[in-house]
Amino acid sequence: MLLPRSRHWAPALALLTALLAPGAPEAARPGTEITCADIPDFTELFFSKHLRVQQLSDEIRNQTARKFLQNLDPQRLLFLEHEAERLEQELGELFQETSAGDCSRLLALREEVVARNLEIERFVRDFAGAADYTLDESAELVADPDERGHPQDRAAREALLRVLVHFQIADYLEDELSLTEAQKRLLHRYELRTRRAREITDQDLYSAFLDTFARTLDPHSSYFSPDFFEDFQIQMQLSLEGIGVALGEEDGYSIVRRVIPGGATDRSKALQTDDRIVSVAEADGDPVDVVDMALRDVVRLIRGKKGTLVRLGVQRGAERLQVAIVRDKIDLEQQAAKMRIEEMQVEGQSLRLAALDFPLFYGGTGRPGERLGSRDLLRLLQEARGEQVDGLLLDLSSNSGGVLEDAVRITGFFLRRGNVVAVQNTVSPSRIEVYTDPHRDILYKGPMVVLTSRISASASEILAGAMQDYRRAVIVGDGHTFGKGSVQTVFPFEQKTAGRNLGAIKLTTGLYFRPSGASTQLRGVESDIVLPSLFASDRFGERASENALPAQSIPPFTGKSAGGYAPVGGELLAEIARRSAARVADDPDFEEIREKIAEREADDGILRLGEIIAERREKRAAEEAEEAEEAETADAVQEDGEDEEPTPQQQEALRILADLVLLSR
Repeated sequence: MLLPRSRHWAPALALLTALLAPGAPEAARPGTEITCADIPDFTELFFSKHLRVQQLSDEIRNQTARKFLQNLDPQRLLFLEHEAERLEQELGELFQETSAGDCSRLLALREEVVARNLEIERFVRDFAGAADYTLDESAELVADPDERGHPQDRAAREALLRVLVHFQIADYLEDELSLTEAQKRLLHRYELRTRRAREITDQDLYSAFLDTFARTLDPHSSYFSPDFFEDFQIQMQLSLEGIGVALGEEDGYSIVRRVIPGGATDRSKALQTDDRIVSVAEADGDPVDVVDMALRDVVRLIRGKKGTLVRLGVQRGAERLQVAIVRDKIDLEQQAAKMRIEEMQVEGQSLRLAALDFPLFYGGTGRPGERLGSRDLLRLLQEARGEQVDGLLLDLSSNSGGVLEDAVRITGFFLRRGNVVAVQNTVSPSRIEVYTDPHRDILYKGPMVVLTSRISASASEILAGAMQDYRRAVIVGDGHTFGKGSVQTVFPFEQKTAGRNLGAIKLTTGLYFRPSGASTQLRGVESDIVLPSLFASDRFGERASENALPAQSIPPFTGKSAGGYAPVGGELLAEIARRSAARVADDPDFEEIREKIAEREADDGILRLGEIIAERREKRAAEEAEEAEEAETADAVQEDGEDEEPTPQQQEALRILADLVLLSR
């Protein structure tokens, strides 16, 4: 996501985020009082500030109703086809009704959701809980709910439920549970769904409706409930105070998915992956049973100020433990910039190449002592110069964006001086504001490759696009990047005098353009050298997003003073591309990727349980054989903390960089 600093908007807060999954927002914290009467004010604000949409239309009204129903019923199970059609028509009247302070239709819909979940729970109990239940390995399922649609009648819904139950039971059996235990777990899952439906609050409904409406304006506008806004800011700052674990939810348990390196839990070794947290208590407080509690509420109980103690009841296999952890500041290092030096022997020459991984443009709120991505990158580039590296690989393949000004600063590290990006915004649509590299000198002027992917978005595309327009680096990756050429501004809302925290809205308020005048909107940045990738699919990118804004262009605005490096292009680029293509054609890793792409393209969208079970058995047998072989040949000493293996794309990008270094000489 691309967010500008507060330059034009008085209430705007410049924010940064990682790639956030779409969906309904979290419920508001106790004491938050978003009401039905607030909805018209929010919708009016969206229209007054949005870049393209300024008024309610039948299309927006109908899309909001349809998407809201889909968010309530993502598997297309709760409502039959004729019921869904009726509800969509009724929900289309919500805008008019909420303008009069009437949300009764939303509240009535909640009761229908509860009733349908209860109905499904009873059916699953009778079918899957039967003593004579038998797994049907011939079951087949249309994987995409949009393709299978809502069931036409009750018989069709029950047939779909039977198929889903077989797939779900098979998943539990894969975890080596007995059939009886698998049945018990599955019934509990459906009981939890009914309970979660009953726990939907008025604020949940209002927040979900506002968020759904915002996303009909474009894919990147949204409403943040107070809790979700807090998580947004934590992600932005790359730090939080807590115990340092990533939690997931499974069958009513909050499960430790990952222990974050450097956090309090990592240092104390108190928790392990797959531990189940069953209770939470403050230092001298009574424990709170958190089994079957919503994950967001468990996280809220565990999170706390640095230096305070939290006690956790933990289920580890058959063992029950009590652990105490002192909360501390967590630095989310895995998202910060990192560098490694690669030694390569190519054509009889020794090369030292710097591989700089930059997964996120972080920081940018202006807080004293805040960690800033450009500052970290500056330090790493200075280290690279000190190491006298022959070439630099800047890896943006997992970078989903960040703050606009930081992207401009970082681009300036590689240009003497030049225009980097232009922005058109809602304040003055006829005026184009050009952002120029603020640095007079080049921090690094040697051979350079930028690795991108279909995930690289927004600020990443600004950097990669400028590098390409100025012929500063070779762009390597998927056919093109994500294709997000819009700017978002976040407006927090907190009425302190009334004690109301209404969260925030994120609005698309501008478009940005490359120095060539082209927009990355929908198009992305095309790679100079394309590598096979599983992300190179129409399912990834702005083009796959509903309600995406159209692409535009403006006259070029490249800076004449940019320079101080050897431009890349022409015959040099063609020769590098030829060498890469020859390597990729013979590389077994890329051949495996091509095979997976072919399998995906041939996929008919139907899951066949028998095939899945057979594949799992084959994979498990192969893993057991591999483990046995490794046990026989394992070294006596095992090293901890080994770096992850580079991807085939990262390896080939380094080879391309080596070619660029040698051919440039």
